[in-house]
Amino acid sequence: MCSRPPRNPDPRSHPPGETYTAFTGELITALSEGIPRAPDPMDMDTVYRHLHRALAAKSRPLPQQRNRNTGGLIALARNRAAPPPEPTPEPRPPETAATPRGGRPSRRVRNRVIVPLAALGVVTAASLGVWLTTGGEKGGGSGKPPGGQVVTIGLDAPLTGKLAPLGRGIRNSADLAVRRANEDGAVDGVTFELKPLDDKAQPATGQENGTELIADDTVIGVVGPVNSGVAQSMQKDADDADLALVSPTAADPVLTQGWKWQTGKKSRPFRSFYRTVPTDAHHGVAAAQHLYNDDDKKKAFVVDDKKVYGAGVADAFRAEFTRLGGKVVGSDHIDPDNAGDFPAVAAEVKNSGADVFFYGGEYPAAGPLNAQLRKAGADIPLAGGDGIYSEEFIDLAGRASEGALTVSVPHPEQLASARQFVKSYRQADYRDDHGIHGAYAYDATWAIVQAVKDVTDAHGGRLPKNARAEVVSALRHVSFDGATGTISFDKYGDATNAELALYRVEDGEWKSVERDA
Repeated sequence: MCSRPPRNPDPRSHPPGETYTAFTGELITALSEGIPRAPDPMDMDTVYRHLHRALAAKSRPLPQQRNRNTGGLIALARNRAAPPPEPTPEPRPPETAATPRGGRPSRRVRNRVIVPLAALGVVTAASLGVWLTTGGEKGGGSGKPPGGQVVTIGLDAPLTGKLAPLGRGIRNSADLAVRRANEDGAVDGVTFELKPLDDKAQPATGQENGTELIADDTVIGVVGPVNSGVAQSMQKDADDADLALVSPTAADPVLTQGWKWQTGKKSRPFRSFYRTVPTDAHHGVAAAQHLYNDDDKKKAFVVDDKKVYGAGVADAFRAEFTRLGGKVVGSDHIDPDNAGDFPAVAAEVKNSGADVFFYGGEYPAAGPLNAQLRKAGADIPLAGGDGIYSEEFIDLAGRASEGALTVSVPHPEQLASARQFVKSYRQADYRDDHGIHGAYAYDATWAIVQAVKDVTDAHGGRLPKNARAEVVSALRHVSFDGATGTISFDKYGDATNAELALYRVEDGEWKSVERDA
């Protein structure tokens, strides 16, 4: 059952001039227009999450949900926003480490400034360790020792489409970890294989991939998903199947801390979901604090792409910016796939009097939107979370990208603990750059390897029949020195090693921000 909020005199439940109550209006819109990027058909859980997010964004009373067992998976209606089915492409041979590298080399980031989360009043960061390897990787080799059990690590990421550069860097980094595990004999008698699936950054596709990975009895855990919206579509099925998901990027706090995390009532919704990066709440808080305190920005215009990640990081920024004393002079939402909306939003921002523009979303839309801002005469900086940190953003925005600010995880090339990872990745000669999240994907993969080792050690060198469930439990106690520092998880499945870095575009490159004294 999904219902409107309890009866109360709150006037926000039925705003003057609107035909329906806030809840009913949003529900009718969802059923008549569909929910972009949601599964087709839409189940009760999907509709509830959409209504919760939409009403929260408008500061309206929140809906409630109650169901038993798998009641939340009951199909409610067809999704009218779902794209028509695409023809199944011909399968292509997987890219190997021997594939020649193409494209541009990565631009190095200089002058590192890492922000410990303790300074944000959010969580204490763990100290960094040193990642060691007993031997270098050689591109082209399988890295498999003879004999033993074959265990598959799944991977779900966008390998095609606008976010493909991000997804392929994550896939390659996971592949590197699998190769190292096999070459080093990380788990006696076990050979690891990687099974990468392309979710195109679409929740419905991710859910289908999840079903395929669950059905494959050799899959012991999954690296990913990359996007928070995709993660939401996969979490319940994976949890029901005792299949661990370890994401190097999906950072919506709801994924690990539940819908009431902002009120301080944290509750872990799915025990099988872990991540190696800080949450979006940290990104939004850090951006607000730097812009308000260090850049002296007092008026912000906030826009998000209506996705789980974008709306989440924008909400976190908005809350912290206003808490500090800043004023949000305007808010809006865009369809990131419809650039025709951007000029109107840019004009709205220009006329608002804002001195900073915060975008909750990813670089494929952030770049063109930034360019439109400058074209409209809004000479103010764009800021965002780690979703805009990409060379592609600079290419798409052109000269308008100058001054853009982002909060993200430290780049692997900045971390002493990641030197061996960076060296080995280059030696493997992958076609795509590892990107800023590559080392976090490597550590996510190695966390699964370490959990498998702990399980086999506890069962005389063999995996038990309930190996998946035991790997989920073992991940809670994993601790090792990884490429990004000491890797372990708290009771919610969040990374305990949580550090952030601030970057600004200067002279066409992302450079670390040197904060004022």
